[in-house]
Amino acid sequence: MTKKLLEIAAEIIHAQASVSQMGPDDVELALAKTFVTLQKMQRAEEGGTLLDLTAPSAQAAEEAAPEKIDPKESVQEDKIICLECGAEMRQLTTKHLAAHELSPREYKRKWGFPLKQSLSAKVLSRARSKAAKKRGLPENLVKYQEARKAKKMEAEEAEAAEAAEAAEAVEAVEVAEIAEVVVMEQEMPPEAPQVEEQKEVKVTRRARKKQAV
Repeated sequence: MTKKLLEIAAEIIHAQASVSQMGPDDVELALAKTFVTLQKMQRAEEGGTLLDLTAPSAQAAEEAAPEKIDPKESVQEDKIICLECGAEMRQLTTKHLAAHELSPREYKRKWGFPLKQSLSAKVLSRARSKAAKKRGLPENLVKYQEARKAKKMEAEEAEAAEAAEAAEAVEAVEVAEIAEVVVMEQEMPPEAPQVEEQKEVKVTRRARKKQAV
């Protein structure tokens, strides 16, 4: 019975892991790359063409693509399905997506996921959320937001106080200028008595003229 490419790839990575230390992420990445390489080799063998590992053919890429499913359905209760290769795992790691030349952000944009979407099984996402709440992360976030709001209010109050002080200073200057003008006016010789004296002189002169006539 002919072995499937995935079985061959698994045997290759198993042999590699037996002689060198490989973590779960390393095994996952190596398995994905080996599987894609075997597909290219199979196509080249069947078509009688030279194998070009640097530029995968469109046909090979099409065959490597998994069965099309709704992106929303790829995030399931106990697993998440990679929409690039169909691999099923508990979380799509950065290393796995790197095998498809994608970052997590690029993967989300390509398949229409919100940027806040967790690329992991629902049960794993709930466990992380529960652990975060246990550590008090949401409460700390609320405290941080409240502290930031209070700091902003303090800054606004300080600005208002500075503006009020500036207005009071301007008003004080204006009052001082008005007081100075009043003082200067008070120190000037009065004009009214001079006018009365001039009137009296004129009246006296007229009376004298009448007497002379």
